[in-house]
Amino acid sequence: MKKPSAKVAGLLLAACLVVSGASSAARGSAGIVPGKLTCEYQTDPSVVDARHPRLSWINTAAAGLRGQEQRAYQIEVASTEKALRDGTADLWNSGKVKSPQSTLVKYAGKPLQSRETCWWRVRVWDGKGNVSAWSEPARWNMGILDPSEWKCRWIGAPWQGEESLEALGKDVPPPAPLLRKSFGVDKEVASAYFYGTGLGYFELYMNGEKVGDDVLAPNQTNYGKRPGLEKRGIPVEDNFREYRVMYVGYDVTDRVRRGENVLGAILGNGFYNAKIHWVMAFGSPRFFGELHITYADGTQDVVLSDGSWKASESAIVSDGVYSGEQYDARREQPGWCAPGFDDSAWQPVALRKAPEGKLVAQNGPPDRVMERLEPVKIEKLGDGRYKVDFGQEISGWLHLKDVRGESGQKIDIRYICESPVGSNSYTMKGGGPESYHTRFTWYVFREVELSGWPGELTPEQVTAEAVYSNVATTGRFECSNPLFNTINRIWWRSQTDNMHGGVASDCPHRERSAYTGDGQVACVTVMHNLDAAAFYNKWIRDMWGAQNPETGYVPNGAPWQPGCGGGVAWGAAMNIMPWEFYVHYGDRDLLAGNYDAMKEQIRFMQNWVGDDGVMLMQTPNQWMNLGDWCPAFDFPPAEMVHTFYLWRCADYTARAAEALGKTDDAKAYRELADRTAAAFHKRFYDPQKGTYGRYGGNIFALRIGVPDEYRDRVVASLRQDILDNGGHLDTGIFGTQFFFEVLAENGLGELAYEAMNKRDYPSFGHWIDQGATTTWEQWNGENSRNHPMFGGSLTWFYRKLAGLNADPSQPGYRHIVFRPQPVSQIDWAKYATATPYGQASVDWSKRGGRFTMTVEVPVGCTATVCVPDAKAPSAVRTDGTGKKDGNIVYNGMKDDYAEYTVRSGKYTFTVE
Repeated sequence: MKKPSAKVAGLLLAACLVVSGASSAARGSAGIVPGKLTCEYQTDPSVVDARHPRLSWINTAAAGLRGQEQRAYQIEVASTEKALRDGTADLWNSGKVKSPQSTLVKYAGKPLQSRETCWWRVRVWDGKGNVSAWSEPARWNMGILDPSEWKCRWIGAPWQGEESLEALGKDVPPPAPLLRKSFGVDKEVASAYFYGTGLGYFELYMNGEKVGDDVLAPNQTNYGKRPGLEKRGIPVEDNFREYRVMYVGYDVTDRVRRGENVLGAILGNGFYNAKIHWVMAFGSPRFFGELHITYADGTQDVVLSDGSWKASESAIVSDGVYSGEQYDARREQPGWCAPGFDDSAWQPVALRKAPEGKLVAQNGPPDRVMERLEPVKIEKLGDGRYKVDFGQEISGWLHLKDVRGESGQKIDIRYICESPVGSNSYTMKGGGPESYHTRFTWYVFREVELSGWPGELTPEQVTAEAVYSNVATTGRFECSNPLFNTINRIWWRSQTDNMHGGVASDCPHRERSAYTGDGQVACVTVMHNLDAAAFYNKWIRDMWGAQNPETGYVPNGAPWQPGCGGGVAWGAAMNIMPWEFYVHYGDRDLLAGNYDAMKEQIRFMQNWVGDDGVMLMQTPNQWMNLGDWCPAFDFPPAEMVHTFYLWRCADYTARAAEALGKTDDAKAYRELADRTAAAFHKRFYDPQKGTYGRYGGNIFALRIGVPDEYRDRVVASLRQDILDNGGHLDTGIFGTQFFFEVLAENGLGELAYEAMNKRDYPSFGHWIDQGATTTWEQWNGENSRNHPMFGGSLTWFYRKLAGLNADPSQPGYRHIVFRPQPVSQIDWAKYATATPYGQASVDWSKRGGRFTMTVEVPVGCTATVCVPDAKAPSAVRTDGTGKKDGNIVYNGMKDDYAEYTVRSGKYTFTVE
């Protein structure tokens, strides 16, 4: 073969280099790769109404790489996936932006339009200037941005009026409505998207099948004004800052077909039409929605909810979020939401009034079936009765499968717990295998008792479905004490049991109320265990909306319901939760958006401050003036708790002002916090006894910060109180939140361990030894046995025992402080959590006289690593050797800890 000329050879070489370069660019040459793309904290959200949505991603480094960081990014957004992949982004190309920011980057492209689908991707440059490959595409869908764009009407069942069950004085609702609309399609469909909602709950159907896997939709909000609040005897005005109704979006492109199509909905009462003393209803069920169809030729059609729809009664004979659900399969209408169905006997729908709340896109996670539990035990009781045990208490429902029986055979389902709410029954239609589960309420149970079961019950015929908000479990704690692992697990179960509709309730059965006090006391534990950013983004907005703009008062629950009671520590959620959200997720926008509400809440609190600086709220209804709650033995003085929370709110507001650059406010609120602390010490410190008192007095004082001149006496008094109490805690929910960490911070870590390790009253172990699979409301087991509020104290596991801490000065875990506080009876502990920048973790152990500690720092983050029991730096080995690493900087010895600063990556430290 003839050799090519030098010129040809050069051209071939150049071509090879071009091809090689293209391949390299496709793979990317950076040490980091972007992934896990989210928009407004959600993965591929189906509906967003922020005009400048915030985009986030997580950079990961190859195994073994350290010191990796992002120096720049480029975002592309396009109206189609094809345009994005082709590199012709028509909505936004940020260009190369020199910035380490990888969270909450605001969209800054062309103005976004209602119902627009946005595809996006990102690539990043590492610390050496190398560029990564493009991420896989993600998407979000815009909602309805201008209220005037909605053309549909609110519709409901003609056999119901506007009024709620409560207003009508009725206890049992009529059957749940079926709504349907038939329409034709004669062209090729490019896309079809539904926007809408149903109150209280709704399920959307199209061409014979349910759309999506959401349940109990939409999320709960304060839907509008309700007359007659004064009749409840609760001094809360219906003068909230905001009323909202959430709508959802569903992509139904693959469901539309040529010819006849049918859009359908089933309506449930939910909280919108509840009748029980814990809540106040709004009105009868109603539906609202639009199906937008875009054809391949560019033309469009819209199917609206209006007077042309038809309605009929469903097989759901009655449903209530508290009363339960009764289902009669003999009343089913097969094919009711499919083409070809004869709806001539159906009635025209009735037009309904629009709720007062403004329509907003649902910005919190939907409820879904999150787990399915199989029976662990089936006990035959005789006469068609069975008891089924699923091993742990959940909120959700029983799913019956492949049941065969005669028409009219009624199966009663009794959900067993200490506070059962709602009945449930299924009446069979006969003629074949039948399946059923509840739609519009949930139950709390570990065991169920079935009556009227036809034939023999097999394990395959019953499944317990755990239903809660779609929040991923992202925190993992374990240690050498199995009891501690179980405590953490039962709290997790109780917390998820209580997460419905984008709010956290006090208990999932009896009250189901979104109490702000319970919310703030447990929120930090939640953030350590769950991906709760979207969840709290929604719920904190509910709290903001529930504030009275004239007085600044934040009620005991949000969305507000009359509930039972509350007090200063409940309204304090308005100050506490935005700050904690900022610390854990780094969201400055949320902090800024709630800052004025934080100030207003303090303005309200100051109405109750005496000349001596001590606060005591005293409204005519004493249920609204609570101090601590559910104590082990007795209450600390209410004015002590109120003053403590005035200090805490002022302290957090001062921190927020500083973070937001509001210098004058920061100074003013810091001075208020200092004055309140001084008033607290002056009123409640007993110089003769050297104590602030039992039942949380010393705990609250040490959390504020006790003056140096009597700190030792207070710590000694606290220690003696615990010893006199047999090593147990003696606190209510707010004192308990700080109990273990305050002990650890004041040299009493071993006592903290002993108190957590107890198995007699009062303790978590006492509950577990009685069979608890969830945490309880009272230490003595009275009232609810599914309350997550005492879980606020479990931060001791993660922040002290394991030793992983967020740094408020660099929020969102941009800087992490690893500082374990081992105790003598724990051989190992580990904790990992998902931060906005990736996974952070710590894993330490004591074996054979050697302490080993491994930490993981996400890309772009730094950490201070404090290695315990290091009497000298020479005793510490990094990665098993004494070799130096440029990513590790030794800072010196501090309190028997060897302190290091490290960059991203994994590091192991050992101490002999």
